Amino acid sequence: MTKIVGLCASPRKSASDYVTREGLKAAAEFDPRIEVEMLSLCGKKIDPCNGCDYCKKNKTWCVRKDDMQEVFDGIAQASGILVVSPVYVMSATPQLHALCSRMRPAMHCFPNLLRNKFVAAVAVGGTRNGGEETTVSDIINLFGTRSMNIVTNENGGYTGGKVWSQDGGPEGAAADVIGMRTVLSLARKLAEVSLIYDLGKNQFEKSEQY
Repeated sequence: MTKIVGLCASPRKSASDYVTREGLKAAAEFDPRIEVEMLSLCGKKIDPCNGCDYCKKNKTWCVRKDDMQEVFDGIAQASGILVVSPVYVMSATPQLHALCSRMRPAMHCFPNLLRNKFVAAVAVGGTRNGGEETTVSDIINLFGTRSMNIVTNENGGYTGGKVWSQDGGPEGAAADVIGMRTVLSLARKLAEVSLIYDLGKNQFEKSEQY
């Protein structure tokens, strides 16, 4: 099975939560070999990295004990991650920035944990052209620095999914038919790329045994 995780970076269960779940439905429908799981930062306590270098010096996980490891483990077990964030000041949420800042152990201590996983970015904005594109770019930068591969959208969808919720919660997001279309196409492409990679990797590893 190929696992796709939907990572919702919103501190609330509203439009972005809805968009993430709809994206996961589209990914699961792509192929029966796709397994999906929802991860939410809502209610999670994740402090940002303070640069203490404990992980780097001791070649181990972060010394801080909060919800970071639980979320990271979910990401590490997936082949593809659909990252959905509401727009906060033209960028992703502080919660997502904190999470990504704490991924230093994956860079300095466990470099293969995230290598060659696939990431797709979705932004949900309350106003049209209110930072959706800059938020998608922000997400790509946050995860691309951790050796993950970026999956862009189909023709016309550009780099990611972009939804205009009009601050109307799930109903507002669902009403943006064009925006939701970019999310669903992106989620299906993420599932396709992740599945093909896993199948190819399995064949490659089998050939190496002979």
